[in-house]
Amino acid sequence: MEWKKVTIFVSHLKMVRTRGRKSPLFFHKRNHMLDRKLIESLIAERIAELDNGLYVVDLRISPKNVINVELDKLKGGVSVSDCMAVSRNIEHNLDREQTDFELHVSSAGLDQPIRHINQFAKNVGRSFKVQPLEGEKFEAELVKMADDNLVFKQRIQRRDEEKKKKVWVEEFIELPYDQIKEAKIVISFK
Repeated sequence: MEWKKVTIFVSHLKMVRTRGRKSPLFFHKRNHMLDRKLIESLIAERIAELDNGLYVVDLRISPKNVINVELDKLKGGVSVSDCMAVSRNIEHNLDREQTDFELHVSSAGLDQPIRHINQFAKNVGRSFKVQPLEGEKFEAELVKMADDNLVFKQRIQRRDEEKKKKVWVEEFIELPYDQIKEAKIVISFK
């Protein structure tokens, strides 16, 4: 039999006897940390069942057992039913009597930085603001992905010495995925 620590707080007991008011009684059940590997396996199980290109972008579990799962798809967007399916599989296989938790399952937001290489593959042809580990931040269009290397096309103005004016020039920047500190999709309403 497993013993659980229970903390009981009884306040103002003396005041209760003299004034006749009821004292608040609090029970605090100590939470255990959730097993990350178990949650990962529950998510992977449901993703395999759905078999629609879904993948995990981010999984965070806080010390207070708040589970945040962010999903994305290789093609198209994540639907509400995708989020519900993953959420239900986690919810139904974890015991709230043993450990209480809070669960959030959502799609990766467009305004969030890219955190998974598959997100780049999905967004070839879109513009990004990229901060490499070394060098200056730049804005460019992702034109190609080869293995873990990303090729960006940047349009910049340069001074043409022959014509004595500025002209637009296209430059190609090749970066390995692991050399990118942060990348965000540039949202355009054109």
